[in-house]
Amino acid sequence: MFIDTHTHLYCEEFDADRAEVVARAKAAGAEWLLLPNIDEASIGPMLQMCADYPALCRPMMGLHPTELPADPSPLLDRMETMLTAPGNPFIAVGEVGIDLYWDASRREEQIAVFERQIEWAVRLGLPLVVHSRSAHRDLVETLRPYADALTGGIFHCFGGTADEAHELLQTFPRFVLGIGGVVTFKKSTLPAVLSAAVPFNRIVVETDAPYLAPTPHRGQRNESAYVPLVLQKLAGVYATTPEAVGLQTSQTARRIFARL
Repeated sequence: MFIDTHTHLYCEEFDADRAEVVARAKAAGAEWLLLPNIDEASIGPMLQMCADYPALCRPMMGLHPTELPADPSPLLDRMETMLTAPGNPFIAVGEVGIDLYWDASRREEQIAVFERQIEWAVRLGLPLVVHSRSAHRDLVETLRPYADALTGGIFHCFGGTADEAHELLQTFPRFVLGIGGVVTFKKSTLPAVLSAAVPFNRIVVETDAPYLAPTPHRGQRNESAYVPLVLQKLAGVYATTPEAVGLQTSQTARRIFARL
């Protein structure tokens, strides 16, 4: 059994066969599929999927750093209204963060948007699901002032160095690293980083579907049914069984996502 802590199965890539994808995920052992939001257009499909599969899917709310509108404030206002509505379904603030990989021209704006969303998580007592790419130093400096106030969260799709992993885990003791298909890639440095710097109880598993499918499906559409391939690789890294990895990462995910 496992919890896919980060999957975008509501995306259009799955419109033709979503029911089959969900059935395969359940057959593979999925207990929960956790759905981070991306932008305004993704809110409706995400919530529809949660309505269609209420025993399996839970939504998050956030604005992805590469999806900022020209003026992000009105959209952020609407998202905040949804997050603070009585009885809302959201289990986390995410997917939020800083991404300077393709374009650093809106760096300051990304940081300001990230800070506003961090403040939501603090005020509402929700975990934070963080996207960071080519932005480690900005991420740490932006998030550090809130380290004691946040209930916890995930550094999604972690792919950094052992030093970066150590800094994140030491600076943010309630956070864990999200590990997905990249750990299975032939030339990935992630297995060595994990064995050197990351305790077994400081990771969760994810797909980021439809992206980053694990070997032997690399380059194809990813889906939650492929999580067992990640569990198998992590079992080798931590000298245990895939079942033990599934159990531990699920326990960790339940600790992070208290609303599950």
